[in-house]
Amino acid sequence: MRISARADYAVRALLELAVRQDEGPVKAEEIAGVQDIPHKFLEGILGDLRRTGIVDSRRGGGGGYRLARDAAAITVADVIRAVDGPIVSVRGERPTELAYTGTARPLLPLWIALRAGVRQVLEGVTLADLAADALPEPVWALAAEPAAWENP
Repeated sequence: MRISARADYAVRALLELAVRQDEGPVKAEEIAGVQDIPHKFLEGILGDLRRTGIVDSRRGGGGGYRLARDAAAITVADVIRAVDGPIVSVRGERPTELAYTGTARPLLPLWIALRAGVRQVLEGVTLADLAADALPEPVWALAAEPAAWENP
């Protein structure tokens, strides 16, 4: 699985909004500057997040972006789906839409298990968790394994 630049930027931008949720709307230019995200690219991402109901926007001098719902109700999986579509795909298709025959038959449950594992992690972490630097214990446990930090 690969995390796209769009997904990484989207999570970073929303994390910025989560830590500033009491300050009112935040301008895209400010988010882009603080998070070192190309401004035009961020505008497109914020548009996707607005269309999926994750952020609200307001025009004008006091305008900008803010979370449309509480940070505790927005998972990292929600964000990735909003900007990239399905979290795990095989050749651009959802694993449940695939069919294998013969010796390749065991691949389908493997891809389904992979999707389940990725979803378990990404659906288990909210923007509020990230904003509080309080990842859930199962995520910390996975990250604490020395092999997790190795690139075979």
